[in-house]
Amino acid sequence: MPESNETPTLLSALGGVLKRQILAVQDYSLLAFQSVANLFTPPQYWSDTLEQMDFIGVGSLPIVVLSGFFIGAVLVLQTSAQFERFGETALTGEAVALALVRELGPTITAIVVAGRNASGMASELGSMVVTEQVDAMRALGTDPIRKLMTPRVVATVFVLPLLVGIADFVGLIGGLLAAELTLHLDATQFWNQAVNSLEFGDLAQGFAKPIFFAFIVSTIGCYQGLRVSGGTQGVGRATTSAVVLSIVLVIASDAFLSRLLLYVFQK
Repeated sequence: MPESNETPTLLSALGGVLKRQILAVQDYSLLAFQSVANLFTPPQYWSDTLEQMDFIGVGSLPIVVLSGFFIGAVLVLQTSAQFERFGETALTGEAVALALVRELGPTITAIVVAGRNASGMASELGSMVVTEQVDAMRALGTDPIRKLMTPRVVATVFVLPLLVGIADFVGLIGGLLAAELTLHLDATQFWNQAVNSLEFGDLAQGFAKPIFFAFIVSTIGCYQGLRVSGGTQGVGRATTSAVVLSIVLVIASDAFLSRLLLYVFQK
């Protein structure tokens, strides 16, 4: 008898969890769609968008440059160890360039930006929800999604590909220095091989991914912030959830985007 009583309770609990997750996905999808649809109707808050571009793009530049430089150096050290076994250390530049532009540049930059800005969006908007500033905006006739979310989404989608380009360039510089200091490769040879190995399809893959990653990071951060409940503790939970979900979804979507883009540009 105890087992028969526990089974419906367990099933109902699982059903409740599944229902909440489905409703959360639906709520997020509607919010993300509305943030994009706001671009096609007035009013437009371009000053807020420029302010967010400065905060997200310029503010993230130091950590993007540092991470890109050392990623390029580490790539050279790791790949050269394998190429030395076959006497093909000259191919290091080509391997590093392809890995950076296609995969590591977009993904690592998106993860770094998610750690800095998804948390910032969630905490800032969550604090506005807790202090009832969002309710005050609605009372004054201002759409908080149009005013708060759309500028952040547009700014992130615009600046993340630029940050990826900077990370790729700095990563190649870091790889060049590592190759010259540790492998004693000629800098000109390394740079020429790295640049000449890149084709249009490689660049298209490297700069198409950040657009999707930026949309994921910005919409997740704003969604978690605007859906805060439970006071200041809820702000902390929303900030953590925004970072974790953004990073997980960036990595997961990267697998699907890589397969799709490889199919498109390598037919």
